[in-house]
Amino acid sequence: MSKTGYFTHPDCKKHEMGPGHPECPERLDAIEDRLLVTGLDVALERYEAPPAALADIELAHPRLHIAALRGLHDWLREDLEAGGPPYSQIDPDTSINAYTWPAALRAAGAAIAATDAVMAGEIENAFCAVRPPGHHATRDKAMGFCFFNNVAIAAKYALQRYNLQRVAVVDFDVHHGNGTEDILAGDPRALMVGIFQHPFYPYSGEHPAGPNMLNVPVPAYTRGMEIREIIDITWMPRLEEFKPELIFVSAGFDAHREDDMGQLGMTEQDYAWITMRIKDVARRFSKGRIVSCLEGGYALSALARSVEAHLRVLADV
Repeated sequence: MSKTGYFTHPDCKKHEMGPGHPECPERLDAIEDRLLVTGLDVALERYEAPPAALADIELAHPRLHIAALRGLHDWLREDLEAGGPPYSQIDPDTSINAYTWPAALRAAGAAIAATDAVMAGEIENAFCAVRPPGHHATRDKAMGFCFFNNVAIAAKYALQRYNLQRVAVVDFDVHHGNGTEDILAGDPRALMVGIFQHPFYPYSGEHPAGPNMLNVPVPAYTRGMEIREIIDITWMPRLEEFKPELIFVSAGFDAHREDDMGQLGMTEQDYAWITMRIKDVARRFSKGRIVSCLEGGYALSALARSVEAHLRVLADV
């Protein structure tokens, strides 16, 4: 049985963006409840996510972006104490509350700590049950529910801290991981493969930003079996040729057929299959090393079942 780490922190449930917002704290509650009900929680090694060091966040984001978010947080806290509003808007879909800054630090810190644990051989792979998500956060812009790009930060950290030559990022969220592409495009040490609905938010990805980007846009209503075939034809040869030493996963589950956020037709069985394919590559080239981070997934039951399926494959249970 492989050892799978589960990284999370209560701070990740304190960040929220207002009543009715789909990227809500209940997402993590739904996952935790599913793990308890199914007994899967006992198969996981639990870790408390530490806050990321700002120097590590700077591997993917300029100091000005980090300072701007910290300043917005401090301003909001002061304004709130004076009777001001509980949220500060960044874009029509994205806002911060008084707990967003520590939550964002924990989310990035989870990905970094998971990388350390996997590289040290404490665990074979890891899943970071964190929010806010990260894959839309570009080098210098928070957007699409995202503030810091957790996976890109951890990928850059792994390349620097462990002097790796090849890391791969696999993104199966229903939305294109434009932020991860922005940060990693043109770096020959990183390969990113992604499949996503197109045309769809953030209306990017059709034209890859660098030769190390393998973007696979698919139309609305593409079903799971079609996506499996596309992955086998496109992702797998490229990953095998690249021979990654460590694989990061932007694990978004909003392509599930029950999730109204998108219009793709995947099921939890499809997520299990994709995880098996990723794990096969990892065992052949990466010593089994995988760090997976939660991205999207907003239909709570479908999200919980899909994360369970993903974790069962990672943990070999």
